[in-house]
Amino acid sequence: MLRESFKVLLKETFDGPGGNGSWYTESKPGSGIFGTIEKVSAEEASILVQGTTIAAHIDHTRYYLWVANTCMKGDKPELDWSESWKISSVDESTWSRFKVELQNEYTTLLENINSLTTLDEQTSNGILGALAHSAYHLGAIRQMTKTVKVPSQT
Repeated sequence: MLRESFKVLLKETFDGPGGNGSWYTESKPGSGIFGTIEKVSAEEASILVQGTTIAAHIDHTRYYLWVANTCMKGDKPELDWSESWKISSVDESTWSRFKVELQNEYTTLLENINSLTTLDEQTSNGILGALAHSAYHLGAIRQMTKTVKVPSQT
């Protein structure tokens, strides 16, 4: 049961709320990370907002998920948390790659959760940490898009 709750909340964080409403995001489609960045261009993802960029937030979130996935396999990776924050601008190719890599790490996390035979405290804390961390960055990215997106002319 707890495993399913983890997946429901992770899916809301990344894919947006399902058809039965929302647990914490807006109830409308596109409220997750992927929907939020879908229409953000590389140029917009590279605009500095309060000292960082949407691109850096996306790569940092991907890195966190990679760490969580690596640890769930029992490995202890060498960590350099500051590396993703050095990203200041991306071109369209790099921006596309960042989004694909984030999707891959997210999918891997869901697969790792599905394959768990037990759910100990360490693993539960790791999954909850990935959820909380990603939800924080979702909120930051959604606020940043208000600054970098030019309102459409109607």
